[in-house]
Amino acid sequence: MDIINPATEALITTLEGDTAASAQKKYEQVRQGQPAWSQTPITERIATIARFSELLKNQADELAATLTQEMGKPLNQAHNELNGARGRIQYFVENSEKWLAEEVVTEEEGLVEKIAYEPLGVIANISAWNYPYLVGVNVFVPALIAGNAVLYKPSEYTTLTGLKIGELLHQAGVPENVFQVVVGGGKVGQALLELPLDGYFFTGSNRTGHYIYETVAPKMVPCQMELGGKDPLYVPNDNANVAKTAQAAAEGAFYNNGQSCCAVERVYVHQAIYDEFMEAFTQEVQQFKLGDPEEEGVFIGPLARQEQIAVLEQQVQDALDNGARLLTGGKKADRTGYYFEPTVLTNVNHQMQVMREESFGPIIGIQRVADDEEAVALMQDTDYGLTAAVYCDTQEKAKEILAKIDSGTAYWNCCDRVSATLPWSGRKKSGFGSTLSYQGIRTFTKPKAYHLRVMNNN
Repeated sequence: MDIINPATEALITTLEGDTAASAQKKYEQVRQGQPAWSQTPITERIATIARFSELLKNQADELAATLTQEMGKPLNQAHNELNGARGRIQYFVENSEKWLAEEVVTEEEGLVEKIAYEPLGVIANISAWNYPYLVGVNVFVPALIAGNAVLYKPSEYTTLTGLKIGELLHQAGVPENVFQVVVGGGKVGQALLELPLDGYFFTGSNRTGHYIYETVAPKMVPCQMELGGKDPLYVPNDNANVAKTAQAAAEGAFYNNGQSCCAVERVYVHQAIYDEFMEAFTQEVQQFKLGDPEEEGVFIGPLARQEQIAVLEQQVQDALDNGARLLTGGKKADRTGYYFEPTVLTNVNHQMQVMREESFGPIIGIQRVADDEEAVALMQDTDYGLTAAVYCDTQEKAKEILAKIDSGTAYWNCCDRVSATLPWSGRKKSGFGSTLSYQGIRTFTKPKAYHLRVMNNN
């Protein structure tokens, strides 16, 4: 495996990836270790994860630098990701014992009915490259706390980060026969699907998620999918802060180079404020600094994957061929590395790829609408259902609109954010199941119902 720096296209290092045989060996190792881990008091498991969080804090500079070098995320955003991951870990540390405790639901003379939450067993965490710490801790942290063993497959685009995660977990006290990192591309991913695991948790594209779901279905084990999005943002005419809204929308669309499942991917603006919004939005995007992700002040780094450049070029050309107008950007940046200029398209419609297909890059289409009814119809015109945002003056209006949108998350006057206290889930092609919140703690367990009756001698 060649690890390439997307900013320079230079070789960072070469690693030996796993094979089906080595994946099988790691599976056998964690299968053997899981029962003892599940019997370890939950307070000890939680303390281990707390130590892992401290290690992330103590080694943040090194970890952020590695993430930036292999994925292209601007260095300050890499630090933001580490801080965000530690915040989520803190939620799990403080709340897991409560939500994994046995629940007594009925207690009457001679009868107790209660629910126990048992670990699934050995699970696969097939993770993503765009936020390897954030999407990783959503899965492997609550899974470990609940008493599971984990085969963790980082994306091949963030292999060094994935290996470091494994190293720090072991250093924190998670036994090696409880957490193992499996590295490689599609072939080793296929090997995981063929192992007799007790659950599969995937973050990535809809296409790959669909394949995983179909492949493991005969096993009848939990299979959870966090997939893509085509997340809409709407600005009605009752908005007294158009310029501020445009700035927030631009950041929501272009943060992490647009490589976020919950990034704003299409914008609808009421015709009464459209021109004002477009001017402010375009000015904001044009001041984003593109460059070396290790350089201070850079907001737009390289794409993580070279092949995504062709996808973005195709979306721009398709839009222009069908009548869109290019306001800024629109092409690969003239420099070494996988850079694409931040791109704003107007005069767009839903016949264009940029408004229907996931972009996962620094590109946005902005469409004029006549009223709320048209906006809702367009927001709903998608195969995805991850997030939706409305920026307006009153919460009542936003809730009225968002209630009509089939998405797992709804935003009023914010976007592109995730909270550890709320479930993170998708609908339609955006996936299913929940991570985060108390639901994301119990995701990694199977409930057992106890009916406990006292026999008397009469």
